[in-house]
Amino acid sequence: MREAKILQRIKSGDPSGLGALMDIYIPYVSVIVWNILRESMAPEDAEEVVSDVFLAAWNQSSNLKVGHMKGWLGAVARNKAKNKLRQIGQTIPLEESVLDIPSLDDPTVDIERAEEQQRVRQALDSLPSEDREVFLRHYYYAQSIKDISVSMALNESTIKTKLRKGRMKLKEILTKEG
Repeated sequence: MREAKILQRIKSGDPSGLGALMDIYIPYVSVIVWNILRESMAPEDAEEVVSDVFLAAWNQSSNLKVGHMKGWLGAVARNKAKNKLRQIGQTIPLEESVLDIPSLDDPTVDIERAEEQQRVRQALDSLPSEDREVFLRHYYYAQSIKDISVSMALNESTIKTKLRKGRMKLKEILTKEG
């Protein structure tokens, strides 16, 4: 079933539209949720987060647009998984792959590059948690300023300010360190 028809069914309240959406996107949403939650909780809790994503799609069908459903579901999945971690009091770690820091045990690794990436990681860690989350959402998860604004309940101008200040702070820290 094409996205337009699925979306039309969801918006008209037809559960078969939601079923079709789930058939297509459950694997995608599950991977996002599992990558964030990892071993932080029982599989049943992670499955609940996946279900919450599709419940959000059903309840907020007016936010869904043809051609953007996958991106919307991915953003909601990331946000719901992170919120679940916050609920149980765990922090969201900066994933190793974000900065692609190679293992120093590997003799083929360019040590200088690894040190440079480590400095970038430390600079990111020095940002206040909310600023760091905005920075990662925008530059790592490629979320738009509008999406970040909605999911974090902040004004778009606040998001832009946090991004600008974050860039300036990172530049300052990294310039100081050479």
